[in-house]
Amino acid sequence: MSTLSKRSTVYFEPSIHQALKLRAASSDTSVSELIDEAVRLLMREDQEDLAAVRQRANEAEISYEELLNSLHADGKI
Repeated sequence: MSTLSKRSTVYFEPSIHQALKLRAASSDTSVSELIDEAVRLLMREDQEDLAAVRQRANEAEISYEELLNSLHADGKI
């Protein structure tokens, strides 16, 4: 992990904190590194989701009723 420039206090349920400590110890890393990586992963997923929304922005919209009718017509429901 790169040199941290900011510090935060994070509160966890005791069982989650214990699991983090065990995971950190078993992977020869720190709890801070695990949390940093988890947050980075969450942000990457958000970025991918936003890109997918942008790609589909020009798709035609259909109503929920139309979707259900289409699924029924296709024998999916």
